[in-house]
Amino acid sequence: MDSAFALDGKIALAVGAANGIGRATALAFAAAGAAVACADVEEPGARTTAADVEKAGGRALPVRLDVTDSGSCRAAVAATVARFGGLDALFYGAADHDAAATVLEMDEAAWERTIRINLTGAFLMAKAALPALIARGGGSVIFIASQLGHVGSAGRPAYCSTKGALIQLAKVLAIDHAAQGIRANTISPGAIETRRMLRRYRSMEEARQGMGPKHLLNRLGRPEEIARAAVYLASDASSFMTGSDLLVDGGYTAI
Repeated sequence: MDSAFALDGKIALAVGAANGIGRATALAFAAAGAAVACADVEEPGARTTAADVEKAGGRALPVRLDVTDSGSCRAAVAATVARFGGLDALFYGAADHDAAATVLEMDEAAWERTIRINLTGAFLMAKAALPALIARGGGSVIFIASQLGHVGSAGRPAYCSTKGALIQLAKVLAIDHAAQGIRANTISPGAIETRRMLRRYRSMEEARQGMGPKHLLNRLGRPEEIARAAVYLASDASSFMTGSDLLVDGGYTAI
């Protein structure tokens, strides 16, 4: 592998590491050589991911994190720095399980919860992590957005709004902190085979049949395919990339 893609000597904090894309990314960061703090509100899942990293010979720290609490966000960064000596990459993959509803149907509390987890949590984590990243001479901030940050989807007003906003938040972070060595980018996946799909479909097979044809590649994506993009953005291979959104959507937005 090209050494520019390696993460040897780097320290990453993966938010949402208990399952899905976040878990796959934590494992991929570790496989590429990084020490990884595996953070999630689901502490047992975070511990499982961290244990799997260590079983494979990597270094990991499980962290319970509530992204709606600024104190918890600061504590997660502090624990990472205390354990590994710094921070080079922040990956944010936390997302609410939003129920399908139009604006007229959506409960205000449901709207606020989705905004708080998907968007405000990313803001709070970036705010907490930036000083540690800057102290290392710079680093990479990666938010998981969505193809639905580019196009709309029926009954998803809060989700689509937050994912579009994450793309813009990363751009502003990139502008404001370029001089401090910070790169900020988003990844916009298409539909991915994670447990989130089972919130809308009775089985993964039904999800494949329902959502697969909406992508040019005629299938759902896999968590590890998004994790590879995250490794790229965390690595020196993407050293000239900032303020951008990386679409890994199987061609969803091409049609």
